[in-house]
Amino acid sequence: MNKYKRILLKLSGESLMGGQRYGIDGTRLHEYAVQIREIAETGVQIGIVIGGGNIFRGLGGVAKGFDRVRGDQMGMLATVINSLALNSALSAEGMKSTVLTALRMEPIGEYYSKWRAIELMRQGHAVIIAGGTGNPFFTTDTASCLRAIETEADVMLKGTRVDGIYTADPEKDPTAVKFDEITFDEVYARGLKIMDLTAITMCRENRLPLIVFDMDTAGNLKKAVCGENIGTIVHE
Repeated sequence: MNKYKRILLKLSGESLMGGQRYGIDGTRLHEYAVQIREIAETGVQIGIVIGGGNIFRGLGGVAKGFDRVRGDQMGMLATVINSLALNSALSAEGMKSTVLTALRMEPIGEYYSKWRAIELMRQGHAVIIAGGTGNPFFTTDTASCLRAIETEADVMLKGTRVDGIYTADPEKDPTAVKFDEITFDEVYARGLKIMDLTAITMCRENRLPLIVFDMDTAGNLKKAVCGENIGTIVHE
């Protein structure tokens, strides 16, 4: 029994690398496509936003001398590449999937609008929304929150390689303690780096719950959608 009818799934670009140091790992992409198909078959309406850090990160470009606006535009294009890759993987799984882009680039993808995205979700498509917000200086985390709010998603699911939110980075601090749930205010007060502050504020102000969970473990996405106690839920 699904707890959520419509979700927005945020995937990081880095997660698509799998065990590689750069680019897209076909095995990881297939694993994600299988998990997404599984929840689609239960009737969940799905929106997806993917980062582009496995190909190019705007802030990383700035550190190398790129203009920030140009660097962010390159990062937006990286998200389009990842979105097309996931679109292809979902199609290979026999699932209906459509790429919408925040910047006009037909025929690569349709131009994004809230109403088109919702229409496609209701028709059973996984709607992959590429290009961030279409503006520089905004992260794909912020884009994910924005699209979740616009498409009236019940929850935002942030798939990571860590199984939730901890008091510190568990990959660096073995004493870090995991939260089963936490408020947005506490995330802010503790300075936890789960998303940028713009994204956290948007979720809080719009009462959009957030679940941070380990997407790399098969079956976890379905468990999150069903409301099982995995990961960490962030709420008001």
